[in-house]
Amino acid sequence: MERRVAREFRHKVNLLIDNEAEKDYLYDVLRMYHQSMNLPVLVGDLKLVINEPSRLPLFDAICPLIPLKHQVEYDQLTPKRSRKLKEVRLDRLHPEGLGISVRGGVEFSCGLFISQLVKGGQADNVGLQVGDEIVRINGYSISSCTHEEVINLIRTKKIVSIKVRHVGMIPVKSSADEPLKWQYVDQFVSGSGEGKGSVAGLASSGGRDNREKKVFISLIGTKGMGCSISSGPTQKPGIFISNVKPGSLSAEVGLEVGDQIVEVNGVDFSNVDHKEAVRVLKSSRTLTISVVAGAGKELFMTEEERQREARLREQERQELMHQKRLALETNKIIKEQQEKERLRKLEISQKAAEEEERYRREIEQITAEEEKFKKEWEEDWGPKEPPKSLKTVTAEVHAAPRSKHKIDLKGVGHDQLETDDMDEVIMKQDKQGFQKYLEDFDPYSMFTPEQIMGKDVRLLRIKKEGSLDLAVEGGIDSPVGKIVVSAIYDGGAADKHGGIVKGDEILAVNGKILIDSRLAEAQATLAKAWNVGGDWIDLVIAASPPKEYDDEIPTIPSSTVSPNTQRKVFEGSAPVYRQGYLLQL
Repeated sequence: MERRVAREFRHKVNLLIDNEAEKDYLYDVLRMYHQSMNLPVLVGDLKLVINEPSRLPLFDAICPLIPLKHQVEYDQLTPKRSRKLKEVRLDRLHPEGLGISVRGGVEFSCGLFISQLVKGGQADNVGLQVGDEIVRINGYSISSCTHEEVINLIRTKKIVSIKVRHVGMIPVKSSADEPLKWQYVDQFVSGSGEGKGSVAGLASSGGRDNREKKVFISLIGTKGMGCSISSGPTQKPGIFISNVKPGSLSAEVGLEVGDQIVEVNGVDFSNVDHKEAVRVLKSSRTLTISVVAGAGKELFMTEEERQREARLREQERQELMHQKRLALETNKIIKEQQEKERLRKLEISQKAAEEEERYRREIEQITAEEEKFKKEWEEDWGPKEPPKSLKTVTAEVHAAPRSKHKIDLKGVGHDQLETDDMDEVIMKQDKQGFQKYLEDFDPYSMFTPEQIMGKDVRLLRIKKEGSLDLAVEGGIDSPVGKIVVSAIYDGGAADKHGGIVKGDEILAVNGKILIDSRLAEAQATLAKAWNVGGDWIDLVIAASPPKEYDDEIPTIPSSTVSPNTQRKVFEGSAPVYRQGYLLQL
């Protein structure tokens, strides 16, 4: 239901309003109302965009969008409109006139509207209202009549029949070049003198003072026209009506003092003298007279009438200036609203672009973190090479085997390398991609004197080729109290390197100190260092003579080890049992 109402409302808006800025303004006004629930402000804002009679149906279209508790007040605040025609009859010869003033005409591209009522006058008493549009006069449609033609039509009968419909708006146009504007009745301010410019009580707003018109007079059965004519002065030549008798035939057809006669029955009066003009007027009992209304009115005015006329003109000028100021203010408000709407849309688009960029960056960051996590997970928990079968190693401690690959950084109990040879080896390894330590790095600098007191500390760089094939045991929580090498298996990377032997203490792996580590932590550190990053693994060891190791860890007789028990190599295999401790390598 609500969707259907909204759809019909949008269809009505698209049908009646072409300007996109005005459409946006209308929608914004409704959104602000639903936030503030301020009905008078809503109606005032709506009048800025519903600013002509053709858009008035929008008030009815908006009504279903108003909450029920506000609809009664909404009907009271919005202009009252009626499609029904109302017919009234007025006496044109009433002493106070018809009591109305009108605006408009076909020359202003609009109908004829009542712009002022004389309070207590005929029109007021029969129920006419300011903002009524006059549709018919004496049975004739006036949709294509000029303002002056309507006045002449009113003057043709003593009893004037007028049909109107209430619109609630009045046209405003101070000059022919100015675009037509509309004002609501409650916004319209009229001069007090309007409505006194003609016998019928009608005044043309914004029209010319001098307007040509035709009257038809039949003198059959009458004593005469009931008017007098005079020739104009040298500075204003022509034939002018100088007097009109009240109730005469001339008064009934609308001739007035000051009207200039320009043609009678086809005879041009622009260059005729007074005598010839009288002759032509008396030559026929049927006259068609063309006059310019009020062209010489100032020639026959008294001083009091001149002052009154000046006041009326000043009032009309002030009124037009007021209407112009209102129109300018209205246009200014609309332009301000349009500019605000433009800035609002620009701000929304900028915020949307910023939000989209922020969202894109967050997605990229999340994706990068997921890739990193996935890579680390695969490195830590992904499938590895199948474990190798362990060779049987006796519990006896042997001297460290010699190898052409063995490198001792400190020569206590081992072959010494010349300084030049060491530099050459380290530089060679650096060229192959390992750069965790500087060439002149001193492994003693990693520990406190208490930690390495009496120990032969060495730095080993082992190439990652195949499996490390090295077994460890002990730990800070074991009787040994440190991490020691329990086995080196033939053919592995540790065996090929030759710098580490059974019984050596492992002090650090890739810069991580293991002096106070448990066995499981040391095994995990070795596994990660071997499987993740780089082509080399750095081991800092404390070389231990075999006899010292034998003193600390007694050899387990072979009969105490089950023949089915297998040792676990570095990459992972069955557990190794030594001294009653399970080695998790």
